[in-house]
Amino acid sequence: MWKEFKEFISRGNVMDLAVGVIIGGAFSSIVTSLVNNVIMPLIGIVLGGIDFTNLTLKLNDAEIQYGLFLQSIIDFLIIAFCIFLMVKTVNRLMHLKKKKIEDEKPPKPIKTNEEILLEEIRDLLKTQTKKTKRKEKNN
Repeated sequence: MWKEFKEFISRGNVMDLAVGVIIGGAFSSIVTSLVNNVIMPLIGIVLGGIDFTNLTLKLNDAEIQYGLFLQSIIDFLIIAFCIFLMVKTVNRLMHLKKKKIEDEKPPKPIKTNEEILLEEIRDLLKTQTKKTKRKEKNN
């Protein structure tokens, strides 16, 4: 079992996933900082100095902090947009790589008229041979 686990861990996909999770966590903190320290203050200025983190709604003894929720939504949208751009870029690069590989393949040889005629003759001879064998078999 230890050997199987070692093989599983050493596969590229597991390592790629681990690296992706770590980078994703770091990226998330960068985006959160961008939203909290750059974008939200600018939105607050445009909306007349509103600080979204302080937006709350009091209902009896409960305090609903919908400003923090709005900020989380903006975080999510920015992260989703960045991931969209990254996936789009990777897809474009993969498409270019695939196209380059296809362009490097030698073109399929074009048959000459003589080759086409010879193939037709060959096919006709095959059918005639089959017919003759059937006739001989039936007699």
